[in-house]
Amino acid sequence: MTVRPVLERIDAWRWRLPKSGGMRTEGLIFASREQVAELERDESLTQVANVACLPGIVGPSIAMPDIHWGYGFPIGGVAAFDLDSGVVSPGGVGYDINCGVRLLALPLGVADVRPRLRELADALFRAVPSGVGSARSDLRLNDGQLDRVLAGGARRAVEMGFGRTEDLDAIEAGGRLRDADPGRVSKRARERGRDQLGTLGSGNHFVEVQWLDQAYDAEAAAALGLEEGGVTVLVHTGSRGLGHQTCDDHLDVMLASARAHRIRLPDPQLCCAPLGSPEADAYWGAMNAAANFAFANRQLITHHVRLAFERIFGAGVADGIRVVYDVAHNIAKLEEHEVAGRRRRVCVHRKGATRAFPPGHAELAPRFRDLGQPVLVPGDMGRYSFVLLGTARAAAETFSSCCHGAGRRLSRHAAKRSARTRDVTGELAAAGVLVRAASRATVDEEMPEAYKDVAGVVDVVAGAGIGRKVARLRPLAVVKG
Repeated sequence: MTVRPVLERIDAWRWRLPKSGGMRTEGLIFASREQVAELERDESLTQVANVACLPGIVGPSIAMPDIHWGYGFPIGGVAAFDLDSGVVSPGGVGYDINCGVRLLALPLGVADVRPRLRELADALFRAVPSGVGSARSDLRLNDGQLDRVLAGGARRAVEMGFGRTEDLDAIEAGGRLRDADPGRVSKRARERGRDQLGTLGSGNHFVEVQWLDQAYDAEAAAALGLEEGGVTVLVHTGSRGLGHQTCDDHLDVMLASARAHRIRLPDPQLCCAPLGSPEADAYWGAMNAAANFAFANRQLITHHVRLAFERIFGAGVADGIRVVYDVAHNIAKLEEHEVAGRRRRVCVHRKGATRAFPPGHAELAPRFRDLGQPVLVPGDMGRYSFVLLGTARAAAETFSSCCHGAGRRLSRHAAKRSARTRDVTGELAAAGVLVRAASRATVDEEMPEAYKDVAGVVDVVAGAGIGRKVARLRPLAVVKG
């Protein structure tokens, strides 16, 4: 795209990006007027237009209100592709395959936790390795063990003794993607992930102790096991070095495939391969295996969070920690959706977006069938996060997709420059939020001002009807990568 995209307002929450240039379809952006003003200062709208140029795209190129610039696709981008004429693109999944979040509910109130918060933050920091290249000294997988994790995901982690069978019903897809092919994961990717199972990594990944300060729908919250004043833990991490390397392994192959199939790319970062081609199949098997690694990673972290709470509050509390839900943010999936009045199987890319199936969807576990899929939306470490539910409107408009977080406002470099003369950790402590991090640089680049106010993001999806607000969670203590 050489012409800067111009949006047309549809209503208070929706904007149309008209077809132009090589676009095969229009763009659909969910945003407030204020958010659009910010978007027009970066390149993410151009990326929405670029995605609309890919062959076989079905429906609009979609952007959530937490959209910001990413690799190939914008972060916050959603696009579906026809199985016969469409493509799969690593840029539509991201480097951190199945980066996602898991919410835990505890049998504790905020008054129980505050007096021992410092002790708890230290225990969690010791229990869950974090930071660049973090590894577990107590777990290094051989090839056979790693293959079983790549094939089995969270279920294999439970079989290894990390968690409970009932945890699996509260994970998207049961915590295991059946299309995984461990043999497609490279030797280099395996080596990078071999000792990283059960670790946070760096950047915006975290384990956060929270409390529920507002239930917008008390009945739905109770059905999820949440209540006002109750304590929760939110875990945000993905497939670590294994997923990053898996993405990197396939970029040149996909670029060559696009050339061979005469696919004109508006941006080389949108390199892709036709669905069903050998290149697409190789990536698909490896991507699903990396996603299973991420599900297993969050399962191990859950186990170690339980152990940390047991050390501080006893075995009874640890036994009472339940998984509310676990969602993927960076993934491509084969799903059935209604398109132009008929049901079709399509390949849905969600890059920084959450699957949000409506009530009654057959893929939801029985406990969520009447509610819709939980959508977990983390904010920044100084404000709040949200729990939503999927809706029929999302099924009709966004291929059952919703937002995934706050979305960055400042680059990591800009955030660190802004925080240079400040004590961000001290500021957060003064506001009642304890932070434990591998380095000061991590805290500075993740300071609250680096992100949009997630409440504004959630207001857009709720106003548009593609997400139903259930609860707001406030931070108490954060372990950062």
